[in-house]
Amino acid sequence: MPPDPQMSQQNARAENASISDLVQQLTEQTSRLAQQEVELAKAEMTAKGKRLGIGAGAFGGAGLVALFGVGALTAAAILALATAVTAWLAALIVSVVYLAVAGVLALVGKSKVESAGSPVPEQAVESVKRDVEETKLRAKEGRA
Repeated sequence: MPPDPQMSQQNARAENASISDLVQQLTEQTSRLAQQEVELAKAEMTAKGKRLGIGAGAFGGAGLVALFGVGALTAAAILALATAVTAWLAALIVSVVYLAVAGVLALVGKSKVESAGSPVPEQAVESVKRDVEETKLRAKEGRA
């Protein structure tokens, strides 16, 4: 691979540059690198956000179609029970079964939410606190 003329110019300038020039170059390059990293992260998150949005829309559509399916199955169950009992009683039986299932699911959900505890990421918070304390301690040692 042939030498890059821009790199050799930068190397020649670096050899003749003073410490303050080198520090200034380092600051500029670090700033440019950080900006480029932020732009890369933005582009990546935009692409991921679009995919996530499409996926969420597909899940929403699937939920709507499933709801229509449950409605059709409800009607079928009521019509099937209506052959044995009157139609209003068949609808009442199906409704009571649905409400019982909803109640059980609500109790299970409540139990899981209560057992989850606080939404605060406690381990991460403790880790950050330890890092801050360690940094303060090392800063004090460096000054002493």
